[in-house]
Amino acid sequence: MTTNREKLVLIGNGMAGVGAIEQILKLGGAYDITVFGSEPYPNYNRIMLSYVLEGSKTVDDIILNDRDWYKNNGIMLHTGTTVTRIDREQRKVIAENGLAAPYDKVIIATGSQSFILPIPGSGKEGVVGFRDIADCEAMLEAAKQYTKAAVIGGGLLGLEAAKGLVNLGMDVTVVHLMEDLMERQLDHTAASMLKAELERQGVKFAMGKQTVELTGEERVSGLRFSDGTELEAQFVVMAVGIKPNAALAKESGIEANRGIVVNDYLETSLPGVYSVGECAEHRGVCYGLVAPLFEQGTVLAKHLCGVETRPYEGSVVSTKLKISGVDVFSAGEFIDTPEHTVISAKDDWKRTYKKVLLRDNRIVGAVLFGDVTEASSLQKLVKQGAEMTDDIYAEVMGTGCCGGGGTKKPASVESMADEEIVCGCNGVTKKTIVDAIQGNGFTTVMRSRPAPEQHDPAAAVSRS
Repeated sequence: MTTNREKLVLIGNGMAGVGAIEQILKLGGAYDITVFGSEPYPNYNRIMLSYVLEGSKTVDDIILNDRDWYKNNGIMLHTGTTVTRIDREQRKVIAENGLAAPYDKVIIATGSQSFILPIPGSGKEGVVGFRDIADCEAMLEAAKQYTKAAVIGGGLLGLEAAKGLVNLGMDVTVVHLMEDLMERQLDHTAASMLKAELERQGVKFAMGKQTVELTGEERVSGLRFSDGTELEAQFVVMAVGIKPNAALAKESGIEANRGIVVNDYLETSLPGVYSVGECAEHRGVCYGLVAPLFEQGTVLAKHLCGVETRPYEGSVVSTKLKISGVDVFSAGEFIDTPEHTVISAKDDWKRTYKKVLLRDNRIVGAVLFGDVTEASSLQKLVKQGAEMTDDIYAEVMGTGCCGGGGTKKPASVESMADEEIVCGCNGVTKKTIVDAIQGNGFTTVMRSRPAPEQHDPAAAVSRS
């Protein structure tokens, strides 16, 4: 490394932090970069852990940046190394093993951890979260030895864990406190349709159940609920939420509430120290979805490279997911109230559902189930707070110009902004894809995973 450049230290080797580093490299940022990661792996796609669990991909398949990428970009990588303190006086970051690295700038991207319910028995053998490769390996090992599993939590991670364990041959019951699955993303109709589909795929459910104790001796043997009933389980996955990893910031005297407090340029209360990702709290909000984290990283990268940029003003949260082969989408407000005008269509035979919510004739939210063709259009309209018109109605509801039975107009790529994200998993924008097509002459979708040296816009397109 050259010594006349500023030293940038990234604490956390996940998608948000490394995504910011990628943007800095593309912008030609002149930094000597050091990266610390607690896990023994280089940067990998956490979103694809469910594929590792189900056996369709290996750990190597989900690596986004292998060790050669760090080496080729002059980045010093320390895996299996947890930073515990930032010394503001000496301007060094200190790891638990005593390793220290000097800094001019620091990015804290320590992500989050599984929230483990503080109930009796939660520390027993056979109880895990679902956040990293180690959790996946624990599930794979458990499926070889045991038959009955319970997943506490009916959100995305819980449902992915449940389906993965079913595919591994286990008898799996999802235990959920609420009456609807994914209640933070779906309304009652979409949640009910999702539950019915997952039941067809072999997942069992215990809805409206509050777990008060995990029974058993050293190893878990079951769950006891607040109503006195019990459920047998030799393996339990806790998927009830995440907790931002803000311990490092608090230990270093950096302001933190639920997450590490940042301003609109992702600066913390300690000069020269920034934070992005699930550990950051911006305007009182900690984001747990990937797209907002890439938006944060883009603003931070430009700021650190001296490139003019708009401040980060928060994200319009939308969710586009495939759960066990079922496509779901929601954006903005998705629970209708008396103040909303509701436009909806449900097809029980095709198992599709679509709902758009208006307030004062402006589009404020949407839910899609089964067919998410209009997801990009609806996300943009919700973000804009667009006024509903006959043309927009025909486009998003697929009714054609005559209001019934016409041909649905395809979404207009030309109308998309360059910075609009097409692939939320990797933060790939429309411009990245267009540049890859125009600059490389691509005419087809690349299905296989690119070689490590292809880590450029073209490779980003292929990963999506």
